[in-house]
Amino acid sequence: MKNRFQEGDLIFDFPDELSVQKLDQQGIPNPIGMAFVDFVVEEESRIFLIEVKDPSNPKAEDKDSSEFIKKLREKTLINETFVPKARDSFTYLHLMKRDNKEIILVVLLGLEQFAFDPALLVNLKDKLKKRLKQETDQPWKKEYVKDCLVVTLMNWNDFFSSFHISRASSQS
Repeated sequence: MKNRFQEGDLIFDFPDELSVQKLDQQGIPNPIGMAFVDFVVEEESRIFLIEVKDPSNPKAEDKDSSEFIKKLREKTLINETFVPKARDSFTYLHLMKRDNKEIILVVLLGLEQFAFDPALLVNLKDKLKKRLKQETDQPWKKEYVKDCLVVTLMNWNDFFSSFHISRASSQS
């Protein structure tokens, strides 16, 4: 399958008719100072920027997973990771003349090993959406991301039933 990609312990199977690019790919030089989302998935009328964070990866160090959960609760991931990656990825697409469709940011969190309040995801989405519109004292003049989603492996299929995800560690 040409649209099969692995990110850490997660294997993504995207429909063959979609254009999928692993944007944050090891061994491929990125412009200095830019950070990219993991995947760019293009449908006919929209582009998904998909950022994957998986503290439930069986190979993740306990201290790294704990630090991630702490940053998630403190919302520092929004300002330090999610928004800069969305902005830099959009800039890349814009400079490559590929920003002619509605763009949706999707943050996928592998949280199945952690107890968390589902309201945390709604709150995270609201804060993320607000930050995507305004990072300084003035809002951006151009809306570069139309919407965003914060999903987990548990509710991924509610949003993307045709984008299949599985764990590599569970296939061994």
